[in-house]
Amino acid sequence: MTTGVRRRMGVEERRQQLIGVALELFSRRSPDEVSIDEIASAAGISRPLVYHYFPGKLSLYEAALQRASDDLAGRFVEPAEGPLGARLLRVMRRFFDFVDDHGPGFAALMRGGPAVGSSTTNALIDAVRQAAYVQILSHLNVERPTARLELMIRSWISLVESTALLWLDGRRIPRGELELQLVHDFAALAAVSAAHDEEMSEQLRQGLKGESGDGPFSDLVVRLVALASPPDA
Repeated sequence: MTTGVRRRMGVEERRQQLIGVALELFSRRSPDEVSIDEIASAAGISRPLVYHYFPGKLSLYEAALQRASDDLAGRFVEPAEGPLGARLLRVMRRFFDFVDDHGPGFAALMRGGPAVGSSTTNALIDAVRQAAYVQILSHLNVERPTARLELMIRSWISLVESTALLWLDGRRIPRGELELQLVHDFAALAAVSAAHDEEMSEQLRQGLKGESGDGPFSDLVVRLVALASPPDA
């Protein structure tokens, strides 16, 4: 009979393991409720060894947030192929996959969690928002957005964040409906802003080329027409 030999991890490998363990725990419960002892137990090491790799819970929390924010920012990456509405819907599905899987961790990332107000946490949140903004501009094939277009996109990103946070509190609206609604919100915000800015209007015309008749944007038009139509006598 052979006896298994436990492999000793290198420093960076152990750090990455601890970050993964912490992120998994933070995904299930608020980071405030997760102790260093729990993280150590889940990682199969002693509490003092956790402190060997991280000075304290805050530094481990921030490292976990860094990994989570990188993952979240990547959810907005989408090949520039096919209609814009369909692309945005796929982005929203991946975004809500993350929200669904990491509810408490997502809330902590957006609200600051134990590190609320820290420069590190604020920088991570800003980086996610900026990555999302850059990706949306890429979807629109716009390099120099007008002031109104920038305002509209950043407002929509804030709307997506706040909607996801509210959805986590009870999940009272079916997720798929909410994803589609947010894509509709993008189109509605863009249309209102473009009505006040001819340059933005032209940028949107270029970005919306190739929209399909059965896509999310066309679906919104059908719903609005139905809403505006008088009820049957």
